[in-house]
Amino acid sequence: MQRRLLAGLLAACATAVQAGMGVLQLPPAEGDGPVTVFYPSSAADQPVQRGPFHLRLAVDGAPVRGNGRLVALSHGSGGNPWVHTDLARALVDAGFTVALPEHQGDNARDPGRPGPESWKLRPAEVSRAIDAVGRDARLAPLLELDRVGLYGMSAGGHTALVLAGGRWSPARFRDHCEAHIADDFPACVGLLTRLNGDVLDGVKQAVAVRVIRSRFDDESPQAHSDPRIQAVVAGVPFAADFDPASLARPRVPLALVTAGGDRWLAPRLHGGAVLAACLPRCEWLADLPGAGHGALLSPLPPLDRLGDVARELLDDPPGFDRTQMAAIDRLIAAWFTRRLATPQP
Repeated sequence: MQRRLLAGLLAACATAVQAGMGVLQLPPAEGDGPVTVFYPSSAADQPVQRGPFHLRLAVDGAPVRGNGRLVALSHGSGGNPWVHTDLARALVDAGFTVALPEHQGDNARDPGRPGPESWKLRPAEVSRAIDAVGRDARLAPLLELDRVGLYGMSAGGHTALVLAGGRWSPARFRDHCEAHIADDFPACVGLLTRLNGDVLDGVKQAVAVRVIRSRFDDESPQAHSDPRIQAVVAGVPFAADFDPASLARPRVPLALVTAGGDRWLAPRLHGGAVLAACLPRCEWLADLPGAGHGALLSPLPPLDRLGDVARELLDDPPGFDRTQMAAIDRLIAAWFTRRLATPQP
């Protein structure tokens, strides 16, 4: 009897030691990109190369039940799943399954249509990613999709705010850039060019405003609702084009992570504006005073593979301690654990 009990305990320990973070890719629905899913797995992690990233994952490993909850994740402009692997691991360690849709025209493989054109599509892409997980015979039996979390970073943070009840319009984007082109230039033009403090800055600003005026005149409020999404975290979100009144009473629990050293999205005009609109009905989950825009990317893309503008906007400011980000990932996972627990009758 004791031998059998000891053998069972040893087998259980061996299984626990081998447990890893599974990853699989769901095929795209018509018109969509693929959905990458991270999940608790009984398979052991193995070294994996994904582009420039050296990772440890259980590729196509057998899924096992965690806490039964899904967190969707919306990547930033030009993003991919791998720059969110560390956050995904913190979520998987907490029992979550994590689904990342590839946003059309604004991802690492196809970065050609960032900005409002992509922002209109992203929320529905998140909803269809949840649908895709619900259709998968390996994953669906292990999950309840009535209470789903959503995390979004940068442009993904914009997506997150929409699904928390926010309304925006391309015309509000235009109006913001006309009023703040000098102090929020990267938010308005992205990676096309930068201000260098020379005589050409005025020309760049004038041209940028002229182009933005010609492209973004639609005043129709943009919104999207998915009742399955019951908790939202927005990290360094693009947010200057939202109607503040739409964020004053978020539809679901909403938390923000901000970075005081963000050089891509001026903090007071984006995350700061959201907090001004929604506090105390939202939570300021974490503020990183010395962090830049890329702090929430982990692992960070190899900077030597990026262009000059992207490298400048994503690099960590001097003195920033990136090791603290593991604690931020766990903080986000703990927040979702509290918010997505089954409500008590």
